[in-house]
Amino acid sequence: MEKAMFGAGCFWGVEEAFRTLEGVSDTKVGYSGGHTENPTYEQVCSDTTGHTEVIYIEFDPKVISYEKLLDKFFDIHDPTQKNRQGPDVGKQYRTAVYFYSPEQEKIAKEKIQQLDKSGKFRAPIATEVTAADTFNAAEEYHQRYLQKRGANVCH
Repeated sequence: MEKAMFGAGCFWGVEEAFRTLEGVSDTKVGYSGGHTENPTYEQVCSDTTGHTEVIYIEFDPKVISYEKLLDKFFDIHDPTQKNRQGPDVGKQYRTAVYFYSPEQEKIAKEKIQQLDKSGKFRAPIATEVTAADTFNAAEEYHQRYLQKRGANVCH
């Protein structure tokens, strides 16, 4: 198994988009990239901790490649919006790829270059590509939030 971590706006919808992909064995929502140890949702939403709402994924690379996960990542959000997604505004909603290996970093940067050259988006991609930091799992009520409510989208 390998792991991946992405920030693409509100983590509820992001988790739902990845949770059911063949080859994904586990997902958790949480916070990463900040400077406060073990932040709470309220702290992250205060925009003072520096954290991103993220999805942590464990996947089988024999079934689904990291590149396919990136394809899904870029399909489910607007990577040209720096610190917002839809109605959600703040640094915690930034678009980010947190890589766990030099290979993941290379694949992510190449994917961004390809997408920027393709003209798929009207503006340049603002996605940060950063080494994975500590993953702090969000409170239990956030885990599989949409699934628990019989929904598959946030907005």
